[in-house]
Amino acid sequence: MSPPPASPGEPDTGHVLPLVAPHLRDLRRRSGLTLEGAAARVGLSPAHLSRLETGQRTPSLPVLLSLARAYGTTVSDLLGEVTAASDPIVRAERMAPQEAGGWTYWRAGGSGRAMQALRLHVPYHGGGQEELVRVHPGEEWLHVTRGRLRLVLGDATHLLEVGDAAHFDSLTPHRIAADSPGGADLLFVHTLMQSGVAGLCLGEAASDRRALP
Repeated sequence: MSPPPASPGEPDTGHVLPLVAPHLRDLRRRSGLTLEGAAARVGLSPAHLSRLETGQRTPSLPVLLSLARAYGTTVSDLLGEVTAASDPIVRAERMAPQEAGGWTYWRAGGSGRAMQALRLHVPYHGGGQEELVRVHPGEEWLHVTRGRLRLVLGDATHLLEVGDAAHFDSLTPHRIAADSPGGADLLFVHTLMQSGVAGLCLGEAASDRRALP
């Protein structure tokens, strides 16, 4: 029997992230959260989170980040890409690309830290994620390395060119999208903070999930 259709705002790329489902379930249980409690924390329905945990749906990058915050871990840990905490170096050959919700990312930092560092490729009008307005505790920093990025902070829209950077409080409603046909590449750093409001998301595209970048 075919799996149920993706929930609104949750792209179904058909690209299966390795080991995500078992890690999602294990980390939730280790965090002492029920399926209902974890779903409420990240703004998903229990049924949708269950589909992610059983591999019927592929989580987008914002959902992975939201779950990582809720469980006090990193996206790398969710994917089973655990690096020894004593090793501060992440070699280029170990930065395997992963795709989630149309975005591609590479781990650029270690596990078990208060911050997570990633390299991101944001496609032009890709994945529907450009419609999501996110609000969550913490800070974010990004630096554009290729293309042009459109960053919306509150009521202000900023176009960032190569070499431009932004550092902002994540409680400011924000939205990230590529503004050049070839997409945009960036370095991205965010703090990992657990909070009951860690998954607030505004706008019609968030009708079934409240995720964050």
